Amino acid sequence: MNGRRRTLLLGGAALPWLAGCERGVAGIPGGWIGIDAGRGHALRDGRLARAPVGDAKRCAVAIVGAGVAGLAAARALAQAGVDDFRLFEIEDRAGGNARAHAMGGMRCPLGAHYLPLPGPEAREVAELLHALGIARQELGRTVYDERQLCHAPQERVFVPDPQPGVRGAGRWHEGLLPLDGAAPSTLAQLRRFADELRELQRTLSFTVPTQRSRWSPGLAALDAQSFAAWLDARAYDDPLLRAYLDYCCRDDYGAGLGLVSAWAGVHYFASRHGFRAPGDETAADASDGVLTWPEGNAHLTERLAEGLGERLRSGVVATRIETGRHEVALEIWDARTARAERWTARRLIVCAPLFVARRLIDAPPAALADLLPRLSYAPWLVSNLQLREPLLDRPGPAPAWDNVIAGSAALGYVDAMHQSLRPVPGPTVLTHYWALGGQSLPDLRASRAQLLDKPWEGWRDAVLADLVQAHPDLPGKVERMDSMRYGHAMLVPTPGLRGDPALAALARPQGRLHFAHADLSAHSVFEEAYTCGTLAGTAAAAP
Repeated sequence: MNGRRRTLLLGGAALPWLAGCERGVAGIPGGWIGIDAGRGHALRDGRLARAPVGDAKRCAVAIVGAGVAGLAAARALAQAGVDDFRLFEIEDRAGGNARAHAMGGMRCPLGAHYLPLPGPEAREVAELLHALGIARQELGRTVYDERQLCHAPQERVFVPDPQPGVRGAGRWHEGLLPLDGAAPSTLAQLRRFADELRELQRTLSFTVPTQRSRWSPGLAALDAQSFAAWLDARAYDDPLLRAYLDYCCRDDYGAGLGLVSAWAGVHYFASRHGFRAPGDETAADASDGVLTWPEGNAHLTERLAEGLGERLRSGVVATRIETGRHEVALEIWDARTARAERWTARRLIVCAPLFVARRLIDAPPAALADLLPRLSYAPWLVSNLQLREPLLDRPGPAPAWDNVIAGSAALGYVDAMHQSLRPVPGPTVLTHYWALGGQSLPDLRASRAQLLDKPWEGWRDAVLADLVQAHPDLPGKVERMDSMRYGHAMLVPTPGLRGDPALAALARPQGRLHFAHADLSAHSVFEEAYTCGTLAGTAAAAP
């Protein structure tokens, strides 16, 4: 997307459609929710009190960070018979990027909103789904609870048809790659891309979790270049194909194909369902096999947090980690009491992002120090819009779970009530996603600054300007909009990062320290975080 169009989408001026709305946008209430950026910035700036010298509280294992990895580590410890652990979380609720919200009595996600059915390498995730009753074995095969599989229709894309004086002109198309009227040259590139992906799947190892891939010179060659450069070298220049691949990168990695590695771009397809070219009935359907819930993946993190009781401490900031020969010391600052505490443990599992871990550890492993300059995190904006009544729909397929607008800088929205079995559409919540990593590191840094500095009202107007392309009646039906901003939502798999030996080194115990975070795989998805956490918890439970 060119800079001028992006500026118009992000700016709050140039919105002429506001004047004709049934209800002025300025009358739509809402604000920022979720993450307390002030706590993290206080740690960054060294503004938190140090723990007093004196007796420390003790536990066998301490865990820093109660996102997916931290909750998985806690579960692994409990399963290994280690109950004497403490889990410390900076936010007021556990869950990390998989937390939930509620509006008008309807639950909705604040981040990750689905889980693909696990493949054979995601053994830990499969075990969890069976334990939670989401999956079961019948006659030697895995069967999933149909109520928790994504209902049809799953995906659609709106292609605007700009007409002077007409808002919302255009048509919805099934799937996320609109091919109606596609030129023969476009179809030829799609088929060539599908053939090349099949060959890469056959000759290289792409798995989820990625740590179970067999790293090879072929994967290293992909990892060494950007996805855009890889596409350029193979003359994949069709605008429709490039736009679709860019959307996929922004959706999974938070940044476009100019910033992510070719390994990441290929991994998106090759690790799961491949790529179906027009007329190819042999490839799997890219939309098959998705578990989802109104509250998104908070359905899983809330179940993982159940029963932790006082072992889970939320609203506390880890401020310092000091490793010793016989124990690890952890200093924390409790936001509720404004008091500092000191804990000691036999082992400590760091389930915070790697850039945070580097700030905490007095004597960090060499691998962590070496990695830090190469880590880039994508900012995201997640907005939930409560609607009092259904939207008028444009021509094309019926409303779907995932709804995308072609050419948009954002990623579209999911419908929180899509999984309901109500016979007649009614009030709902739309969750709008906006990955702000851009196509370059300067893009990423500028977007993060804008996300923090731009007032909520400006982002509200930008989100509505995006959605009104497909739904001109939306502003008059919004009751409220609540937004959550992630300054460092996910580590971007930039060229050379996934194959860096430092990531593999940190996945192994570092003395009494264990690291567990999706950062270790350069792929911020549930399966990666949960696997890392489970393996670290199991290792920390050993005598």
